[in-house]
Amino acid sequence: MHNKIFIPNQVRPITPKVNEPPKQTKPNATSFARVLDDKLNKEVKFSQHAKQRLQMRNIELNESDLNKINDAVAKVREKGAKDSLVLFNDLALLVSVKNNTVITAVDGANLKENVFTNIDSAVII
Repeated sequence: MHNKIFIPNQVRPITPKVNEPPKQTKPNATSFARVLDDKLNKEVKFSQHAKQRLQMRNIELNESDLNKINDAVAKVREKGAKDSLVLFNDLALLVSVKNNTVITAVDGANLKENVFTNIDSAVII
């Protein structure tokens, strides 16, 4: 006589997969591409130091000049630059591409024998 109770494995019935509700996105969420475009298309800012240098040297930049500088910074950003020297007419601008900011400005009269360090690119406009 056996004292063991044998229970056979039960076969589970096949059931259709329950449809999961679609993931909801936030209604006011902005896409990554849009945020990226906004950041990339932003105009270059001028640091307080750069503003002082431009004012001290009587350098005025018009809308066309600013557009050319913005285009130059956009080009070096595409190449992966972080800090760039932008040579524009008789003006040298040291730009933090990462922060989209002109750090300092040097005019042609003060450009001779200057050494620019910690830059990874240069653009001549």
